[in-house]
Amino acid sequence: MQAQHTAIPSEEEQQISWKSPSNLAIIKYWGKYGTQFPRNPSISFTLSNAHTTSTIRYAKKPTPSKEVHLEFKFEGKENALFKTKLLKFLESIKSHFPFLTEYNLLIESENSFPHSSGIASSASSMSAIALCLCSMEKSIVGTLQEETEFLKKASYIARLGSGSASRSVYPSLAFWGESERMAGSSNEFAIPYTEKVDPVFLSFHDDILIVSKKEKSVSSTAGHKLMEGNVFADARYQQANDRMDSLLESMRTGDLETFGKICEDEALTLHALMMCSDPSYVLIEPQTLSLIKEIRNYRAETGHPVYFSLDAGPNIHLLYPDHIASEIESWKNNVLQGFCLDILTDHVGKGPQKLSA
Repeated sequence: MQAQHTAIPSEEEQQISWKSPSNLAIIKYWGKYGTQFPRNPSISFTLSNAHTTSTIRYAKKPTPSKEVHLEFKFEGKENALFKTKLLKFLESIKSHFPFLTEYNLLIESENSFPHSSGIASSASSMSAIALCLCSMEKSIVGTLQEETEFLKKASYIARLGSGSASRSVYPSLAFWGESERMAGSSNEFAIPYTEKVDPVFLSFHDDILIVSKKEKSVSSTAGHKLMEGNVFADARYQQANDRMDSLLESMRTGDLETFGKICEDEALTLHALMMCSDPSYVLIEPQTLSLIKEIRNYRAETGHPVYFSLDAGPNIHLLYPDHIASEIESWKNNVLQGFCLDILTDHVGKGPQKLSA
């Protein structure tokens, strides 16, 4: 997936902007090997309102060099830590985008949600940057004209920055990880997944119940690494594959009860793996547990198909189909709001959006 190098005709500053969403894995990916390859396949909802907007401004260098020249701003301010990480990433992918060293780059990024609080900010941010880079290639080199190839490379590049980011380039649902269950699946990039899905899942709501806006005490990168010594790792990977079979069948038939059970079990398994790591750590908060109890009690009392999930953080993802949205809205405002700092209303989305040429 390397771009062919050609001369760049214009020396004027140009820019490209993409808005890319976060995503919520239903079957979780936790544990990796090699160059960001997953230990088990995952499937996710692409969100809509929880997104990152990234802009790359680029101008031809007056003097050629072999290094990437980068300035970076996060939400309007310079951020040395993010810049260092991003520069390292860009240097690592020069073979895929040889033109990068010929430009002075300014990357500006902003989130619609709290960073590092367990809402997959790396998924939205790295996918947005990958999409911008692929648009640069399309403009400068003239390749990636076909949408399928464009998104495939964007997913591939996003995966090199953050595994879960590979799934954010597609609308609705995405599948990542090589699996006999899914034709065309790969460890190197995600693929869209909307066929054989009951329409009820394509209009699902995902309201993010914020119980903490603090940065996580243990990063997802560190959490993945700790899986290497986790005594439950092999059993977990087998479990994920087994659950995938059941989940795909439930989504094909519209079986909300089975879907919801797997969704919740996967969320709790993820955090159980953290607690069983060495050293162990806990990311959930007391309010997280209170919300889980409230959700389960409400479901038992009303029979409504409302479920929860968690990413690698304390904040709850409240999942439910569109046809009960009005009932859920009242309950959220009257009950759940009391356990939260904020509620971010979201739903299954249409994927990334290009904002400028």
